Amino acid sequence: MRFILGPLCDKLGPRVLFTIVLCSASIPTACTGFVQTATGLALLRLFIGIAGGSFVMCQYWSSRMFTKEVVGTANALVGGWGNLGGGVTILVMGSALFPLFRLAFGGDSEKAWRTVCVVPAAVGFLVGVAILLVSDDTPRGNFHELKKRGRIPKVSAAASFGAGAHNPNTWILFFQYFCCFGVELTMNNAAALYFTDEFDQSTESAAAIASIFGWMNLFSRGLGGFCSDRMNARMGMRGRLVVQTVLLAIEGGLVFVFANTGTLGGAIAVMVFFSLFVQAAEGSTYGIVPYVDPPSTGSIAGIVGAGGNTGAVCFGLGFRNLDYRDAFVLMGSTILVSSLLSALVFIKGQSSLLFGSEGASDPEEAKEGSHSETEGDEGGSHSETEKGEHNPEGQA
Repeated sequence: MRFILGPLCDKLGPRVLFTIVLCSASIPTACTGFVQTATGLALLRLFIGIAGGSFVMCQYWSSRMFTKEVVGTANALVGGWGNLGGGVTILVMGSALFPLFRLAFGGDSEKAWRTVCVVPAAVGFLVGVAILLVSDDTPRGNFHELKKRGRIPKVSAAASFGAGAHNPNTWILFFQYFCCFGVELTMNNAAALYFTDEFDQSTESAAAIASIFGWMNLFSRGLGGFCSDRMNARMGMRGRLVVQTVLLAIEGGLVFVFANTGTLGGAIAVMVFFSLFVQAAEGSTYGIVPYVDPPSTGSIAGIVGAGGNTGAVCFGLGFRNLDYRDAFVLMGSTILVSSLLSALVFIKGQSSLLFGSEGASDPEEAKEGSHSETEGDEGGSHSETEKGEHNPEGQA
């Protein structure tokens, strides 16, 4: 879904796609109570998973709305709080709504769990409708209006995806996001079992300890974006790359420390810091994404975002087929390698980690001479028609 939605963001804008995805995902969510078999549940979860594609519109949208001085913080906060929303939903559903529904059905747990999912479905549907009715694609208005006035070109989704996919920086960031968001998703699944097996914790206790990893999204991803923005103000793109490299290197080192910590208290303490650097690296990654190729930001955001899900699958296979120590060694080594790849990021008009100086410090300037395909000439130069979009020096 992320590979598909990214180019469509460049063509249609984030608002309409956000509405379609949220409203579509709310339908299978509301149908949870009709499930009777394991196969039915698996299929239902597949369609509910459509909602995960909303991350692409989220990051594209905030990249459009905020200036380069704060785009890292903005992208990180909305992404981090989105991840946090999953944990909050589980808490509210399990601790508040399910008991309330069970009480309403006279203690019938079967009826309660089969109906309670109507609540998040309704919330998702209403939020989708609200986005369509009360929000804008950009500070200057909605995509279809701007295209009618010739303020932005009609971008081909295929050309946008081609431009993003053929940019080597996209795949470096894909792999780095593989090594941070992929790690977070893996730990969300593996941490509770690890504390049960290694420290003899009960299922309830292990789940509570493991939930700390997710709750760190409250601030840690935003902290990574904030640090990226601050270093960008001092050193330009080199500052963002320094932050990215340091966060990933420390994250990788903490994997080895966590795997070799033999006490429960020590493991919890290390996990807190480990989680902080994992999620901060996620935030710093999307502080770089809007600069790679501004006209193809949607495609690049989608490809990089898919890296996180790919990482979760690969690391998950490692934990399934290896013992814990070997799986953590594999994870930590991969992350350390990814940190070194920052030296290979070369963005037009920007300094690299080791070489060059700042040229076009604003992502907007990089749009001039872009290879993105347009459908017809709607008047105005490329740099003029899109001024104010993709973290310009204009409005926030």
